[in-house]
Amino acid sequence: MKWCRSCVLPDTRPNLEIRDDGICNACHSHAAKPDIDWASRATQLRSVAAQAKQRQGGYDCLIPVSGGKDSTWQTVKCLELGLRPLAVTWKTPARTAIGQRNLDNLVALGVDHIDWQINPKVEAAFMLKAFQRFGSTAIPMHMALFNIPLTLAVRLRIPLVVWGENSAFEYGTKDEALTGFRLDADWLRTYGVTHGTTAADWVDAELSPKDLAAYFGPSREELEQAGVRAIFLGYYLPWDPEETRRVAEAHGFQPEAAGARTGYYDFADIDDDFIAIHHWMKWFKFGFTRLFDNLSLEIRNERMTRSDALKILRLSGEQRPTGDISSFCHFAGTTEEAFYATAEGFRNPNVWSRRPNGTHYIPDFLIDDWAWS
Repeated sequence: MKWCRSCVLPDTRPNLEIRDDGICNACHSHAAKPDIDWASRATQLRSVAAQAKQRQGGYDCLIPVSGGKDSTWQTVKCLELGLRPLAVTWKTPARTAIGQRNLDNLVALGVDHIDWQINPKVEAAFMLKAFQRFGSTAIPMHMALFNIPLTLAVRLRIPLVVWGENSAFEYGTKDEALTGFRLDADWLRTYGVTHGTTAADWVDAELSPKDLAAYFGPSREELEQAGVRAIFLGYYLPWDPEETRRVAEAHGFQPEAAGARTGYYDFADIDDDFIAIHHWMKWFKFGFTRLFDNLSLEIRNERMTRSDALKILRLSGEQRPTGDISSFCHFAGTTEEAFYATAEGFRNPNVWSRRPNGTHYIPDFLIDDWAWS
């Protein structure tokens, strides 16, 4: 493993590369942001909104929302642009109380809203299969998050789907199609965090195409015929988690009073108990956790030094979400013993080594005195 000498991310992170100067592409991309003509992009965004508002009836845009601080920020920005949005939520089977409160607050900002819940028996079976096959409980979530909004946009002839952050842009993509494009199956297969699969790849004797109907999205032809386009606000407006937090809290969003549930931020991933498992599995696969990602953002935004980040990492450890793992096993109908055995099967031998006493460790780890267990 090689570690960025500016932030705290390794080259094992998907989409991250460390260049000859020892600094990763994400840090280089962030350093170039002050050179972006943000005023021009804001003008482009107003033009996109004006085109969407030319419709004579119906909704101007659709916003996929969870109720979190990012989707609250997205909703505020769309309302400020004068858009009439439909907010759509894939309802996680592990929605938290604070997640429900924040979602209710988002709807109260003044939007119509659909809360789409998938058959929990189907979802449990799908999540368990995804975990066993790819070591990720989040594949069904990502398919639902992308495909449910697109399906509704096509059916209701909503011209614009408004997303928030685009991680591809954050990691230095030069794709100008980010200004407005078709989120079709090819895009989702590449960028949708589904391990290159679509719903069709999960049809088997237990899960039929009808069972998985919510996970199938519209075809490229259907998107074209309906005139549905998608944008990421993070392309048009500077994206900073603390700024989106500030705006969201000013409009009623509440962070987690007990502190961060996973990672560094007390406002992130607080609406879903199971998402922490997806983040924790990065430890087995790539040798870093959600906390490394969050602290790297803080370093890039100059709110923290790299030395400060290393101290936090040393104190926090791997942040194993034992309570969430227990809840997931109960939901999915498996045992914790089977869960941990499956997780162990995804421990990357190119990252991890093992001592004679059985303890796993990462050679040349970022922190010399890490407490391996």
